[in-house]
Amino acid sequence: MHQSELIQVPILVWGGGTGGVAAAIQAARSGVQTLLLTPGGWLGGMVSAAGVCCPDGNELSPWQTGMWGAFLRELAIAEPEGLDQNWVSCFGYRPSTAESLLRRWVAQASQLTWLSNADLLGVERHGSRITAVEVERLGRLLRVVPQLLIDGSDRGDTFPLAEVPFRFGWEPREQWGEPSAPPAEQIQRDPFFHTQPVQSPTWVVMGQLTAPQPPQTLAVQPPQPLPPPFAHATEAFGVERTITYGRLPGGLVMLNWPLGGNDWHWDLAALFQGDPQRREEICQSMQLHSLRFAAALEEISEGWLQPASCFPLASAAESSLAGAEALALMPYWREGRRITGVALIREQDLLPVASGESIAWPARGETGAFSSVAVGNYANDHHYPGADWPLAPKSCRWGGRWSGTPFTIPYGALFSSELDNLLAADKGISSSHMANGATRLQPLVLNIGQAAGAAAALCVQRGCLPAELPVSVLQEALISDPLAPAAPFPLWDTPWHHPEWAQRQRMVLHSPELLNVRGSLEGQPALLDPGSAPGEPGERLWEGILRQQADGTYRLALHDHPMEWPVITLEPALHRWLLEQHHPRPVAMIGCLNPWGPWLRASRLCQR
Repeated sequence: MHQSELIQVPILVWGGGTGGVAAAIQAARSGVQTLLLTPGGWLGGMVSAAGVCCPDGNELSPWQTGMWGAFLRELAIAEPEGLDQNWVSCFGYRPSTAESLLRRWVAQASQLTWLSNADLLGVERHGSRITAVEVERLGRLLRVVPQLLIDGSDRGDTFPLAEVPFRFGWEPREQWGEPSAPPAEQIQRDPFFHTQPVQSPTWVVMGQLTAPQPPQTLAVQPPQPLPPPFAHATEAFGVERTITYGRLPGGLVMLNWPLGGNDWHWDLAALFQGDPQRREEICQSMQLHSLRFAAALEEISEGWLQPASCFPLASAAESSLAGAEALALMPYWREGRRITGVALIREQDLLPVASGESIAWPARGETGAFSSVAVGNYANDHHYPGADWPLAPKSCRWGGRWSGTPFTIPYGALFSSELDNLLAADKGISSSHMANGATRLQPLVLNIGQAAGAAAALCVQRGCLPAELPVSVLQEALISDPLAPAAPFPLWDTPWHHPEWAQRQRMVLHSPELLNVRGSLEGQPALLDPGSAPGEPGERLWEGILRQQADGTYRLALHDHPMEWPVITLEPALHRWLLEQHHPRPVAMIGCLNPWGPWLRASRLCQR
């Protein structure tokens, strides 16, 4: 074998996942030379290469900060049809749009070098430090010597190679007292927990709608069930809603359907073990499973859904698969290895503090100072075969819809408790199996990666290790970032666009006792103006009579349209205004219509 080429670099990021790319971009933007090594040719993992282009979580404007907020607003400009395209998310975009955006960010970061299509061979460590990472790329062996290594892969690729402690699989309720975790006795006796050690992945496949509306015969004469193993896929919502669940601009459709659809539940442990041939066999089975699901939907929809050509072929073997260009370039990994960090995120750290409350306290360090570096709010979601796993509730009515209550990611969950110079930037952060169901989503992972990249750059600049970096220094760097200012603290009433956003984040940083359980600042005005949200591409004026329903939702009877539209909002000012009104009442709103929701997403009142 040829001698390795030696590369010395301050920061090395392995993995092209959502968090890995965010970490590399942020570290380089912070002025530190960074090398990003990715196993594939696309950037972004689940937001692009894996095709999961209907992001979940962090949808409310107070949580649209940091790299996630910047990503979202640039997508809105890049997609002429807008992002209001489906009913699973408030946002939908084409995978190529996201990859192009990330590729441009990488190219603009002058301190960042990106090498694609690299194979990870080994990780060397000496004592408590990683000393080198070995990869093969285009027939060349590279030995990279970093000061700091960031694992930005979906599955925690470097953890077993570095022989660093990590968690994999289920933890019993007795271990941390998590309310939704199974007891130890059940884990030991039930084979389910051994065959399903992690949440089920999905190999996303893309479809293309051939017309704006489905054939009329689908509504007049409901079709027969899909063939096994998809027989129950359309039972809950019907054919049209099953298909438009993940609709994207241009009539593309993301097929990532959990209800009897293309989630993959078989031989999951082998996907994380050492036999590459077996892993490849399972991946091919995952691809065929998704293509069969797409073909079944094509037949039952009478050709309304057809395979889409969205991705380059990843290998010569794929060229023999019919519809291979509709397959994402990689699986959507919902869970992998989770590092044993200095701090641990448990399920109860995500939950509201008491019944009826709408916010959970941010994570606190031993000194009492807030240690959070990112805010998430996804409701918690686990994918397994069979019935839904019962999870402790963490959702509330907000803005005419259900939304998850916010939680925070402590800085100590990003770095290893054993290795001094290893950080995690994707799903491999230090969380429990149960908490992973809420911490694994695209928006939060983008901001986790941003925090990891900022922390690594600060460590290099200050000549310290991650455990030695004062969290307040990292928090200030995130708040004051010139390109993607990120919120470490959950302020429900302060959207990203408010002129006092940074000032109010710093108030919590310097006086954490001011942040109360309701997510507002004690003694400070709410700063809510229902006409203050910024303009968006594709918005327009909507006028009519607004009514509140018994279930807490809202409907708008338009003056110029026979249909009443459900109304939702992601803006705290408009949310508060809706709660305070007497209904019915005339209203003029600015917003975007989503016919596939269906709903009107209102952002502000019309100021006249």
